[in-house]
Amino acid sequence: MKMQWMLILGLIFALITAVFAVINVNPVQVNLYFNVVQVPLILLIIGCALLGGLIVGFYGIYRQYRLQREIKQLKAELAQAPTAGTPLTTSSVDNDPLKPMYADNDTTATSFSNRK
Repeated sequence: MKMQWMLILGLIFALITAVFAVINVNPVQVNLYFNVVQVPLILLIIGCALLGGLIVGFYGIYRQYRLQREIKQLKAELAQAPTAGTPLTTSSVDNDPLKPMYADNDTTATSFSNRK
Protein backbone atom coordinates (compact mmCIF):
# COMPACT_ATOMS: atom_id res chain seq x y z
CA MET A 1 0.00 0.00 0.00
CA LYS A 2 2.89 2.38 0.76
CA MET A 3 4.37 1.88 -2.73
CA GLN A 4 1.03 2.79 -4.31
CA TRP A 5 0.88 6.05 -2.37
CA MET A 6 4.48 6.84 -3.30
CA LEU A 7 3.67 6.23 -6.97
CA ILE A 8 0.58 8.45 -6.80
CA LEU A 9 2.52 11.24 -5.08
CA GLY A 10 5.32 10.93 -7.64
CA LEU A 11 2.87 11.21 -10.52
CA ILE A 12 1.20 14.26 -8.95
CA PHE A 13 4.61 15.90 -8.48
CA ALA A 14 5.54 15.13 -12.11
CA LEU A 15 2.24 16.61 -13.32
CA ILE A 16 2.75 19.81 -11.30
CA THR A 17 6.34 20.10 -12.59
CA ALA A 18 5.19 19.60 -16.20
CA VAL A 19 2.44 22.22 -15.89
CA PHE A 20 4.91 24.67 -14.30
CA ALA A 21 7.39 24.04 -17.10
CA VAL A 22 4.80 24.52 -19.86
CA ILE A 23 3.73 27.85 -18.38
CA ASN A 24 7.33 29.12 -18.40
CA VAL A 25 8.46 28.92 -22.03
CA ASN A 26 10.44 32.18 -22.25
CA PRO A 27 14.14 31.89 -23.13
CA VAL A 28 16.60 32.58 -20.31
CA GLN A 29 20.34 33.06 -20.17
CA VAL A 30 22.24 30.27 -18.48
CA ASN A 31 25.81 30.93 -17.40
CA LEU A 32 27.83 27.72 -17.75
CA TYR A 33 30.95 29.40 -16.29
CA PHE A 34 32.79 29.12 -19.60
CA ASN A 35 29.91 30.15 -21.87
CA VAL A 36 26.51 31.83 -21.73
CA VAL A 37 23.66 30.18 -23.65
CA GLN A 38 20.02 30.99 -24.30
CA VAL A 39 17.76 28.08 -23.29
CA PRO A 40 13.97 27.91 -23.07
CA LEU A 41 12.99 27.79 -19.41
CA ILE A 42 10.84 24.71 -20.04
CA LEU A 43 13.93 22.71 -21.04
CA LEU A 44 15.85 24.00 -18.04
CA ILE A 45 13.10 23.03 -15.58
CA ILE A 46 12.55 19.56 -17.07
CA GLY A 47 16.29 18.97 -17.38
CA CYS A 48 16.91 19.86 -13.72
CA ALA A 49 14.01 17.66 -12.61
CA LEU A 50 15.39 14.73 -14.63
CA LEU A 51 18.90 15.28 -13.30
CA GLY A 52 17.58 15.33 -9.74
CA GLY A 53 15.62 12.15 -10.38
CA LEU A 54 18.70 10.42 -11.78
CA ILE A 55 20.79 11.42 -8.76
CA VAL A 56 18.16 10.14 -6.32
CA GLY A 57 17.72 6.95 -8.36
CA PHE A 58 21.44 6.18 -8.47
CA TYR A 59 21.75 6.85 -4.75
CA GLY A 60 18.84 4.47 -4.10
CA ILE A 61 20.47 1.76 -6.22
CA TYR A 62 23.77 2.23 -4.38
CA ARG A 63 22.08 2.06 -0.97
CA GLN A 64 20.15 -1.07 -1.97
CA TYR A 65 23.37 -2.72 -3.18
CA ARG A 66 25.14 -1.85 0.08
CA LEU A 67 22.27 -3.21 2.19
CA GLN A 68 22.12 -6.43 0.17
CA ARG A 69 25.87 -6.88 0.64
CA GLU A 70 25.50 -6.35 4.40
CA ILE A 71 22.63 -8.85 4.56
CA LYS A 72 24.74 -11.40 2.70
CA GLN A 73 27.64 -10.85 5.11
CA LEU A 74 25.41 -11.16 8.18
CA LYS A 75 23.84 -14.36 6.83
CA ALA A 76 27.32 -15.81 6.33
CA GLU A 77 28.27 -14.88 9.91
CA LEU A 78 25.04 -16.40 11.19
CA ALA A 79 25.71 -19.64 9.32
CA GLN A 80 29.15 -19.88 10.93
CA ALA A 81 27.87 -19.09 14.45
CA PRO A 82 27.12 -21.95 16.85
CA THR A 83 23.50 -22.99 17.07
CA ALA A 84 21.34 -21.81 19.96
CA GLY A 85 20.87 -25.32 21.37
CA THR A 86 24.60 -25.95 21.80
CA PRO A 87 25.66 -25.54 25.45
CA LEU A 88 28.58 -23.28 26.24
CA THR A 89 31.82 -24.97 27.15
CA THR A 90 33.65 -24.03 30.33
CA SER A 91 36.61 -22.78 28.33
CA SER A 92 34.48 -20.03 26.76
CA VAL A 93 33.25 -18.97 30.20
CA ASP A 94 36.77 -18.99 31.67
CA ASN A 95 37.95 -16.60 28.95
CA ASP A 96 35.40 -13.97 29.99
CA PRO A 97 37.24 -10.59 30.06
CA LEU A 98 34.91 -9.21 32.75
CA LYS A 99 35.47 -12.06 35.18
CA PRO A 100 38.48 -10.46 36.95
CA MET A 101 36.35 -7.43 37.75
CA TYR A 102 33.80 -9.28 39.84
CA ALA A 103 35.41 -12.61 40.77
CA ASP A 104 37.73 -11.40 43.52
CA ASN A 105 35.54 -8.64 44.86
CA ASP A 106 32.56 -10.43 46.42
CA THR A 107 32.64 -8.24 49.55
CA THR A 108 31.58 -5.18 47.57
CA ALA A 109 28.08 -6.52 46.98
CA THR A 110 27.59 -7.33 50.66
CA SER A 111 28.94 -3.98 51.81
CA PHE A 112 26.42 -2.15 49.61
CA SER A 113 23.56 -4.27 50.87
CA ASN A 114 24.50 -3.60 54.52
CA ARG A 115 24.16 0.19 54.15
CA LYS A 116 21.16 1.80 55.77
